[in-house]
Amino acid sequence: MQWRSLVVGLVVLRLSLSCVLWLTFGLGPGVSFGFNFHLGFNLHKLDLLFREDKGTESKGKTWSQQIQGKRYEQTASTCPQVGQQPPPQRSYLGLFQGNQDEYARRYSSFPDSLKTKMRGMARDMFYFGYDNYMKYAFPKDELNPIDCEGRGPDVLNPSNININDVLGNYSLTLIDTLDTLLVLGNVSEFQRAVRLVIDTVSFDKDSTVQVFEANIRILGSLISAHILLTDPKHPFGEVGFEDYDNELLHLAHDLAVRLLPAFENTNTGIPYPRVNLKTGVPPDSINETCTAGAGSLLVEFGILSRLVGDSTFEWVARRAVRALWKLRSNETGLLGNVVNIQTGQWVSKQSGLGAGMDSFYEYLLKSYILFGEKEDYRMFQSAYESIQIHMRRGRESCNEGEGDPPLYVNVNMFSGEIMNTWIDSLQAFFPGLQVLNGDVDNAICLHAFYYAIWKRFGALPERYNWQLQAPDVLFYPLRPEMVESTYLLYQATKNPFYLHVGMDILQSLETNAKHKYSCHQTYFI
Repeated sequence: MQWRSLVVGLVVLRLSLSCVLWLTFGLGPGVSFGFNFHLGFNLHKLDLLFREDKGTESKGKTWSQQIQGKRYEQTASTCPQVGQQPPPQRSYLGLFQGNQDEYARRYSSFPDSLKTKMRGMARDMFYFGYDNYMKYAFPKDELNPIDCEGRGPDVLNPSNININDVLGNYSLTLIDTLDTLLVLGNVSEFQRAVRLVIDTVSFDKDSTVQVFEANIRILGSLISAHILLTDPKHPFGEVGFEDYDNELLHLAHDLAVRLLPAFENTNTGIPYPRVNLKTGVPPDSINETCTAGAGSLLVEFGILSRLVGDSTFEWVARRAVRALWKLRSNETGLLGNVVNIQTGQWVSKQSGLGAGMDSFYEYLLKSYILFGEKEDYRMFQSAYESIQIHMRRGRESCNEGEGDPPLYVNVNMFSGEIMNTWIDSLQAFFPGLQVLNGDVDNAICLHAFYYAIWKRFGALPERYNWQLQAPDVLFYPLRPEMVESTYLLYQATKNPFYLHVGMDILQSLETNAKHKYSCHQTYFI
């Protein structure tokens, strides 16, 4: 079947989401999606993006000029006080230093010796985290790097959804690293880890988890590992073992069945955000969910339906996507951020590319790539067009013309007016999605915006105020979106610039995300 070979491609794509392992892909031999874009991509084009700000006033409309006269919501931390002069406006391009010759010298090559060094660094970082998790945290969900102990759900505080949405007392980290072990070529440890999962993991738990998180982290990992074990093409070599009897697939099926109650007793077909793995939807469950949480289930549920021969899972996931799609604005074609699953009314009318919406767009395109359903691509193309019309600010062309380079802002789904002046780090996924859609030139330009921020701070702030050119929310929880976009741009262009970006990211994680306390060092995860 065509879908099965495509699954393997999506599995490989999923693996690129691990921040510390991107260089394992990007620098490895013979790993490519086979993109064949004929681009005029060169270091001069990068220099146009990264040109040093000489202090002259920008020509044409800047982002700040475009929002004057428009009403938008702004937090107190971003509003200048009465009588205070607004901060000087400058392009983010000024965050880069140097001239064209300097960039040509720095980015035009990436020696094999440096590739080998970075591969080794990525491998060492992975095993540092993995070995410490297995030593200090397993079978808990994750390692607390400060207290040097395992962590699971916060049973004493059920309202702590930052922890409880993700951690379900099911050895999350072990399951999530199964396929990574194969990428690193460690077949013996992969097989040992699979046996550990089979022998120790059960979903018959009194744990209330977010459907979206359980789907992307647990269900997706189990399905990926099962496919890699059973794929007759053996993309990572002969990795199966004789006594494997589809146990990972059985676990995935069991988990998905426990998630199905989220789709019951909802007037719209849009699922509840959380379920208890033992009892179903909690009696006090809210009737509100975000667009991404409800509309990003189709890849995993669709694959599972094909593997087990039961269309139920794909059907409920696809019904949720269609229900959300019907609620888009007739004026702009945009969707909101948060919706009431019973009434179909939008609770948050903000439309953007970041938190609450990001993976909805991602799954439309990746579902089409995977399953070939034309409906998915029609929805994606329509959404992409609406995004370009209503969210995109800046000059028309990415690399030339007057005004600032493009930026995608948060707008009102009905009017298209700007609602605030921040973006969040999750939006860094979008250049990668543009690559998959063939819009590589615009992907190059948008990626440069996020890389400029990274260069300035050594990470992407969770929220960044593009008007003030300063963070609104200061932390960075090791999000992988910037890494995936960098990886896909390298695969599309083969330009060594993106290997340098990957190296910057890797070194930033090593420098900034490592914590030394008491018994050992480990990375915040």
